[in-house]
Amino acid sequence: MTEKNQNAGERELIITRIFDAPRELLWKAWTDPERVKHWWGPKGFTSPVSKIDLRVGGVYLNCMRSPDGQDHWSTGIYREIIEPERIVCTDSFSDSEGNVIQASNYGMSGEWPLELLVTITFEEYKGKTMMTLQHVGIPAGENRDLTEAGWKESFDKLAEYLAKVEVGKN
Repeated sequence: MTEKNQNAGERELIITRIFDAPRELLWKAWTDPERVKHWWGPKGFTSPVSKIDLRVGGVYLNCMRSPDGQDHWSTGIYREIIEPERIVCTDSFSDSEGNVIQASNYGMSGEWPLELLVTITFEEYKGKTMMTLQHVGIPAGENRDLTEAGWKESFDKLAEYLAKVEVGKN
């Protein structure tokens, strides 16, 4: 497993990581809500809720629960789905009903837009899968650094999950 960060714009985060798993399994880990629950959120966080309507115009709703029990909800709308190559969706802070809310409701500082854009690509790479995440709209500075750290910890959990499962199983 390798990881690299590319130079990105101030409000953009790009993370590329190689997972020792088939592309189809990585795709399922992102698109099957029961699988998402195994890895979504930074280290120490759990994901008790994941709802996915995987179609263009469909909505997802995910919950990350912090170690102290605080729930952090996010929602978005799928804009593009090319199985098993690419997912493009919006990303917003939300309440438990999926209503978009300000980032400040979760104690986030800075000027967060109500809607960010996430693009995930999956490429076969030497018998493994190269996944690239592009997250656009994140305020620069500490917010971007914290978001990057959160994604990296989530991807660490994703790698651990993928190592335990086979394509046809949980």
